[in-house]
Amino acid sequence: MEAIEQHIVIFLQQLLDAVGWTGVVLVMALESANIPIPSEVTMPLAGWMLVQAKGLTLGWAAGLGGLWGAVGCTVGSLLSYALGYYGGRPLLVKYGRYILVNHEDLDKAERWFERWGDWAAFISRLLPIVRTFISFPAGVFKIPLGRFTVFTFTGSLLWTAALAVAGFIFGSHWEVIRAYMRPFDIPIAIVLVGGMGYYIYRHIQHGLSRPEPSEDF
Repeated sequence: MEAIEQHIVIFLQQLLDAVGWTGVVLVMALESANIPIPSEVTMPLAGWMLVQAKGLTLGWAAGLGGLWGAVGCTVGSLLSYALGYYGGRPLLVKYGRYILVNHEDLDKAERWFERWGDWAAFISRLLPIVRTFISFPAGVFKIPLGRFTVFTFTGSLLWTAALAVAGFIFGSHWEVIRAYMRPFDIPIAIVLVGGMGYYIYRHIQHGLSRPEPSEDF
């Protein structure tokens, strides 16, 4: 994983050097559109290269980093949301059985989003891994677009501003931020994998417990 991140860092350095904040918007949009490019790399690098190294102040790191990072996150999230909104549920209804998704699961997930949708959109922006994929199910279950956009932008603003400020403070040693944050990926990934394992186990058990249909001759 660290070797992959090193290649990402080289690419990002070249991109930001060439197009500046436009590159930040593009990369953060990709991250929020289900492509896992860690913002913990992008935004600290931006805080260093595009603010601190140019002689700007800490306030500029928070303002520009938060603004353009949040714009990118929101654009990517809306693309992922649209994909879920217009194609997600019909596909899940038609092909969900192949990935162990049934109508009962869809109904439960829809009720969960109806209750927690706004906060899910906000809090997920502050969580590694989860933030990358939350927009698609939000679109599938049709979380109100206006509120989704506001909460997504607000949560992303806080996240990207904080990372850009950290990059400004650490300067050329900004990579220590990712070193400190990388361990948080592990428990989150364990929870997600464990939850998926339980989900699969529950569905298999549920299928085995169903009575076999009687045959009429």
